Amino acid sequence: MWIKICCIQNEDEARLAIRHGADAIGLVSRMPSGPGVISDERIAEIVGSVDGSVETFLLTSRLSPEDIATQVDMTKASAVQLCDRLSAADYPTLRGLLPATRLIQVVHVEGEDSRAAALELEPHVDGLLLDTGRPNATVRELGGTGRTHDWSVSRRIVESATKPVYLAGGLRAENVANAIRSVRPSGVDLCSGVRVEGALDETRLRAFVAAARAGKGFRDRSS
Repeated sequence: MWIKICCIQNEDEARLAIRHGADAIGLVSRMPSGPGVISDERIAEIVGSVDGSVETFLLTSRLSPEDIATQVDMTKASAVQLCDRLSAADYPTLRGLLPATRLIQVVHVEGEDSRAAALELEPHVDGLLLDTGRPNATVRELGGTGRTHDWSVSRRIVESATKPVYLAGGLRAENVANAIRSVRPSGVDLCSGVRVEGALDETRLRAFVAAARAGKGFRDRSS
């Protein structure tokens, strides 16, 4: 089971996540709202502190391919999580600028329309991440809300997609096994579900990883 622990704040949290089985860590750059934001300089330092066996995800809300490529060049992250939607013409440009970097597009599951949006975006990226946000709200939410969404919609996206689809949004030890059985994703991703007062909590982390590893119905398309 592929597991990504997001909102990593420092090297100690990165080491803790990796020690308990994280396959990837998420590092949040500037966002319009939400938890876990750190500077690009800190992201680069944390990326530099881990070995290449763990994927490092740069979460970005930037919309310019050139700006995103500059962030990646500075931070050296191995993957980019696009928390906002680029214009159609910008995806090929971004791919050309970052040929060796995994591009993962976030799709905020708000209803049945999300399936069409996901399948429209899928050809441009290496995978999709289904999250719970409100990108069109007055204060835009692009992730880290701690809320679940309609997993039946996510399941239909997984069934239609040909690339890896990861599930996020309100996951925790108590519901992750059911989420995996319901959606059959390629992996799971979370932030708040393993934190206490903002800090990564070892007890919650251990419980989540154990529950995720035990989850049935896993669909292995993570590579």
